[in-house]
Amino acid sequence: MTDRLITHLRHVDLAVPDLARQQDFFTNSWGLRTEHGEPGLSFLAAEGSPEQYVVRLRQSGDKRVDLVAFGAASAADVDALAARLGTDGVTLVTEPGTLQTPGGGYGFRFFDNEGRTVEVSADVAVRAHRRIEEGEPVPVRLSHVVLNSADPEGTRAFYERHLGFALSDTLTHPRMGDMMWFMRINRWHHSVAIARGPHPSLHHLSFELRGLDEYMRGTGKLLRAGVEKIWGPGRHLAGNNTFSYFLDPHGNTVEYTTELEEIDEDTWHPHVYDFTRPEVSDQWGTANAMNEFVASRSFNDVDKGLFVAPPV
Repeated sequence: MTDRLITHLRHVDLAVPDLARQQDFFTNSWGLRTEHGEPGLSFLAAEGSPEQYVVRLRQSGDKRVDLVAFGAASAADVDALAARLGTDGVTLVTEPGTLQTPGGGYGFRFFDNEGRTVEVSADVAVRAHRRIEEGEPVPVRLSHVVLNSADPEGTRAFYERHLGFALSDTLTHPRMGDMMWFMRINRWHHSVAIARGPHPSLHHLSFELRGLDEYMRGTGKLLRAGVEKIWGPGRHLAGNNTFSYFLDPHGNTVEYTTELEEIDEDTWHPHVYDFTRPEVSDQWGTANAMNEFVASRSFNDVDKGLFVAPPV
């Protein structure tokens, strides 16, 4: 593992054919807030997060992941990481410089091993945010992103070697082998997870709610609104977090969660969990069974943005 220059997950940017419909879902159903906007772009914030936005939406003919963005502690760390990646032969999309997105800052972009565009930035202005109140079923922050990979071992190695991620836990199957790797960049059990899939794509985005009551209220709110639920509510063993998975209007999986585990990195030893054991998928036993149908909904469409940087 390389020295850690990344501090946290900032935002994930999606391109969608129907921007208005996607924005309506994320604001009126999911509970995000439109913080900034311009023609063809919408920047959505989580009420409890200091990040300028946690999701950016872009109108496009192609559905794709535009960007996965991480924070760094300083401009010097941004420069050091860019130099290190360049030396290691990683393709830089942009050189370090001033960002033109809300909150400004200093950052750069590069392609990961499978062609996803990744951004690392520092000195982004802190957004005025608020404490989420008891019983309020809206996201506090973006919790984590899970990526489908056709080369998960290679993707895990890339994020460990180049970005300083560490393995927290692994899910395995007695016949299919290792299937998901939970990767951390700070004390949170995972900010990124890598899932073995048929092609590179978004597996899911996860949003943290205030607590168990707010998580259940949010889950119920979406069910009453007729949003399609894929899996949950339940509680995973790896990460010890709750889960309720839904489909957004473009077929992306999005999750409400809470109580993701914070670990002592000095003493943590990764586990290997057999997810055919029911308690690994759901400690509570309240969720619908994990089966091939449920799993296939998170394979998603082939990402059309691989090795093609977003236009903005």
